[in-house]
Amino acid sequence: MTVRELRVSLGDRSYPILIGAGLLSRADPLARLARGRQVAVVTNDTVGELFERRLDEPLAGAAARISIRLPDGEAYKNWDTLDRVFERLIEARFDRRCLLVALGGGVIGDMTGFAAAVYQRGVDFVQVPTTLLAQVDSSVGGKTAINHRQGKNMIGAFHQPRLVLADVETLRTLPARELSAGLAEMIKHGAIADTGYLERLERDLAALRACDSAALADAILRSCEIKAEVVAADEREENVRALLNFGHTFGHAIEAGLGYGEWLHGEAVGAGMVMAADLSARVGLLDPADARRLRETIGAAGLPVAGPRWSFERYVELMSVDKKARQGTPEFVLLERLGKARVQRAPDDALRATLAACSG
Repeated sequence: MTVRELRVSLGDRSYPILIGAGLLSRADPLARLARGRQVAVVTNDTVGELFERRLDEPLAGAAARISIRLPDGEAYKNWDTLDRVFERLIEARFDRRCLLVALGGGVIGDMTGFAAAVYQRGVDFVQVPTTLLAQVDSSVGGKTAINHRQGKNMIGAFHQPRLVLADVETLRTLPARELSAGLAEMIKHGAIADTGYLERLERDLAALRACDSAALADAILRSCEIKAEVVAADEREENVRALLNFGHTFGHAIEAGLGYGEWLHGEAVGAGMVMAADLSARVGLLDPADARRLRETIGAAGLPVAGPRWSFERYVELMSVDKKARQGTPEFVLLERLGKARVQRAPDDALRATLAACSG
């Protein structure tokens, strides 16, 4: 398979994203970054057993190499787990020239990136995402964070990787539920930025869910292109990058309210997009037919199309600590039409109606 490559353009902090099959064992850019440096591979037991040995060749030139295995799951994306990374780095006497390699899904990528952002005031890291959701979204753009019990990703930093290496062969090991979670972020990209891409996803859903390598690589590339363009225009989420949070105000509330790990992030975003599209229609922005179409696409991807049956007050309480809230008042990414989004507040009556229609 041809390796697909694009760049995130951020001046002297620009970096490449490589997408293809079999990249882990023949990654020359990773080998160049690792040569002569102390390298720590941060992963979990599941991913580490499957894929860490494939990094032996590109990391052969490292001056020293350690493996840091973290517990698997969103429930462990916290200070206690992060401190394990710092303890190992300090014990191994890793210096400011060291390189961290995040081998895993979004949890590993977020925690490794945050560790790299603050260890000795900042060291280099590489993203090697092994889940679909991480390959199309969380590995790109430099957002790093851990969760707080009151809100998702509330503690973190912007810290760009030096390289993103997306090997589509790793996706063959994923359960169907994890694949569907990744499709949620891909559908999001189409919904907010590219209706042609959304139509292609709708057409190719069966192939994507069957883990067809060519279909996945093409779709991953387009999702990364969309995200890279947005990040280059607004790295620190001061304006347009906020649109990438379509479905996330509701989704993060679901994750926090249920307990981290009860639903996968992509599952919560799937239901959250249904809610956001419904709300968009209720405030007079989106054609109701397009809201229904998006709901059908999300359902066809194997994702939930309704959130938990909670009270209006419970949802608002959870959403008020979301990063996009302004002085405790939730703001939502809403669709003006498929392919175009905006950020705004919503009246309580419309929000109540959406929560009644889209939960339970």
